[in-house]
Amino acid sequence: MAMATSKTSNTSITFTTTIMLLLGLLVANLGLTGVQSVGVCYGMLGNNLPSHAEVISLYKSNNIKQMRIYDPNQSALQALRGSNIELMLGVPNQDLERLATNPSEAQTWVQTNVLNFRQSVRFKYIAVGNEVSPVYGDTTRLAQFVLPAMKNIYNAIRSAGLQDQIKVSTAIETGLIGNSYPPSQGAFRGDVRAYLDPIIGFLVYAKSPLLANIYTYFSYIGNPRDISLPYALFTSPSVMAWDGDKGYQNLFDAMLDALYSAVERAGGGSLEVVVSESGWPSAGAFGASTDNARNYYSNLIRHVKEGTPKRPKRSIETYLFAMFDENNKLGEETERHFGVFFPTKEPKYNLNFGTSAGYNTTNTLKTDM
Repeated sequence: MAMATSKTSNTSITFTTTIMLLLGLLVANLGLTGVQSVGVCYGMLGNNLPSHAEVISLYKSNNIKQMRIYDPNQSALQALRGSNIELMLGVPNQDLERLATNPSEAQTWVQTNVLNFRQSVRFKYIAVGNEVSPVYGDTTRLAQFVLPAMKNIYNAIRSAGLQDQIKVSTAIETGLIGNSYPPSQGAFRGDVRAYLDPIIGFLVYAKSPLLANIYTYFSYIGNPRDISLPYALFTSPSVMAWDGDKGYQNLFDAMLDALYSAVERAGGGSLEVVVSESGWPSAGAFGASTDNARNYYSNLIRHVKEGTPKRPKRSIETYLFAMFDENNKLGEETERHFGVFFPTKEPKYNLNFGTSAGYNTTNTLKTDM
């Protein structure tokens, strides 16, 4: 009897140990592939786009679990109720001055656009301003209001006890980087440090990530002599650039690592970076084609779960730009051709949003054959 009892006990222990090991492996695997997912930016500058309810259904049917919108469109927020889609909500640039100079306006903004929907909409980030620059473009006057608006919105979120659930940040573009090569020497332009350093300090205090719009397309067309198309599209068969012992096979990693280095030099070594936009146009200018865009988006989705040479094995939360072609967007023709869907809701490309997000990999976008 003693022998039998011992054998049963050992078998039970072995079985329990095996189960624990399998659970550990499952959790580890989810840590690599399921912590971050690929979202898609939902721009609304078109006169032929589907209804908000149809768009939400399109996100859900394609396993797109995260969305960025650029203003608190009330109809879109209503459509998001109960969808379980995580949301990055934008504060438009034109609202920065009002929210910066009057804390009560920020309280009202948060109450109207966040707290009123909080029970049924999964707010993840509030992006206070988009691509504001203190030194060029049409946003220079607004730069002085970005940080005060961020603080007022953060205080309103904190007063509701939601500062750990909803992170307040701002979205920058990579033109603010003065030196990007090699990536380990990445540094912000000297004339933007007075603007960015306090923002980075605030993000460290608030434990919020920096949001960054990263486009290899614009870097490629700005310097096609030195930047090859395969390097920009993730299709280079081998390392194209070395930085010490770190090899770079694609431009996206080099740009993101240069940004990590710049943020570290500005005192933000603890910060994460969320890629709040990245995309490739399918028409409108040099380098813009359906084939190039298909390659970029599909390769980006697969790549972001791997991390970069500087921060390997750390998935990169990334938002594709954009859900639809938007025919009312101003600017260059390419601006109207970044959509991964046509306004008819037909997909341009056969993209699999499940691979990097840990979803069922058999659920893919249907091609428009």
